[in-house]
Amino acid sequence: MPNDERPWHDAPRFPRYVAIGDSSTEGIDDPDGSGGYIGWADRLAGRLAHAQGSLLYANLAVRGRHTRQVRKEQLHLAARMRPTLATVFSGTNDVVSRNFNLRALAADIEEMQGTLVGAGATVLTITLPDLTPVMPMARRLTPRVLALNDAVRTAAARTGAIVVDLAAYPVASDRRLWSDDRLHANAVGHERIAHALAHAIGVPGADESWKFPLPEQPARTIVRRLADELRWVSGHLAPWLWRHARGISSGDRAAAKRATLETLEHQIPGR
Repeated sequence: MPNDERPWHDAPRFPRYVAIGDSSTEGIDDPDGSGGYIGWADRLAGRLAHAQGSLLYANLAVRGRHTRQVRKEQLHLAARMRPTLATVFSGTNDVVSRNFNLRALAADIEEMQGTLVGAGATVLTITLPDLTPVMPMARRLTPRVLALNDAVRTAAARTGAIVVDLAAYPVASDRRLWSDDRLHANAVGHERIAHALAHAIGVPGADESWKFPLPEQPARTIVRRLADELRWVSGHLAPWLWRHARGISSGDRAAAKRATLETLEHQIPGR
């Protein structure tokens, strides 16, 4: 029986999974209860380990990284690990940056996808959902988000990477899937992303339910909306602006949490 037709319990389809990217891939705002983070990449790795019996897994992502930094710092290390599965996602830090270079961003995205596909990996990537429902002040960033997503899709069409198009589904912009900082998914959001990626590669138990909307909830009052905005501005926006004005990044002293391939066995992180 050909490898791509074997039941999951007979042989692992993806014995080596490597994730590269920024804070989203690192798992920020999906706490593990001991001071670290889980995140959708760890959750996907756990699903694979559970389905296959074991998995070699590395997560090279580092918070605060722009796409050019991901390419320079993580790509070739990832390729040397000979992954059979790789996830590639970055761009949020580029979108919110004062210097947004779409041409360079698109070239870096395509090089990352192409290099890992060329190294023999099945490459998964995602699009960035519309941030406006989560962060109304981000409306001015919409053209950049759309341009980023077009670059991801165009690159994938050329390289053969698989795009899980989160941006195509309104549920991805539901505030209840986002953390208080409005730039990162919360634990529920990270689980949805992991489910979507698992579904894209046929992991047992993963279906299309990740696309389904959450139950309707009462509209927030004007007073509640105003209070939420003030809390976000004081607790997240203002500190972020102050940090960036001084040239400080959240990733200045950060390192990859799984810099080498490590074995996972029969586990699903976060469950």
